[in-house]
Amino acid sequence: MEQKKEESNDDLAARQRKLKFRSWHRGTREMDLLMGSFADKYVFEMGPVELDEFEHVLSCNDPDLYNWITGVEQPPSEEQSKTLTKLMTHRIQD
Repeated sequence: MEQKKEESNDDLAARQRKLKFRSWHRGTREMDLLMGSFADKYVFEMGPVELDEFEHVLSCNDPDLYNWITGVEQPPSEEQSKTLTKLMTHRIQD
């Protein structure tokens, strides 16, 4: 099994900026606000593993994510991660 080459600081920063942009451009205003405010608060503190998890969360469809975040549904076990749990407890601040 090949090991992933460790990301340089520049690569990590570029990846963080890219994920922040994706968070603010989801397609619906509600998801833009939920995901974007989460990214604003946490993405630049995330390391490679957390960014992998967040990238996976961003690949989920908006209706599922919205239902998980608002507590309408529980995410399936295969979607569980520390980052998703953090997102589900995130609250938008004024």
